[in-house]
Amino acid sequence: MLFSTYGPVLDVVALKTKGMRGQAHIVFRDVQASTQAMRALQGFDFFGKEMKIQYGQGKSDAIAKLDGTFRMPSATVNQVAGTELQQSIFNAPPSSTSLGPPPSAPLPKPPGAQLNESNVDGEGPHGIKRGRDEESDDEGAPMEEDDSDAPMEASSDEE
Repeated sequence: MLFSTYGPVLDVVALKTKGMRGQAHIVFRDVQASTQAMRALQGFDFFGKEMKIQYGQGKSDAIAKLDGTFRMPSATVNQVAGTELQQSIFNAPPSSTSLGPPPSAPLPKPPGAQLNESNVDGEGPHGIKRGRDEESDDEGAPMEEDDSDAPMEASSDEE
């Protein structure tokens, strides 16, 4: 909100690393807006500290995307190589031991499991339906009344 009064802000980059603590990069659409903000806010007291504002060294990714010159940074071989241990773990062929049966094999049935005729061939329902227990109807049973209960008052809605 502080910087947007001087022009459209395209991007704000504020990193919380030890070296970048307290710094932010504000990207404006044009140089005139950034110059106006820099002149107006140079030395502005922001949370008890004076702001020190200067132009960025290079072109922002947001500006490069707008003008069509943005290129994804490519990782070099040295940066991605990793340690020998990482290479041995991640480049190793899959182990021959598996954690379970192959997906096409049927799962073993637990002892004492019952089968429905409809699910023996793998088609139809996969479980056994249990009947509901008969519930007793206690609707006619009177509620217990306590002498300490206060009588209910009629509300204005019921009149």
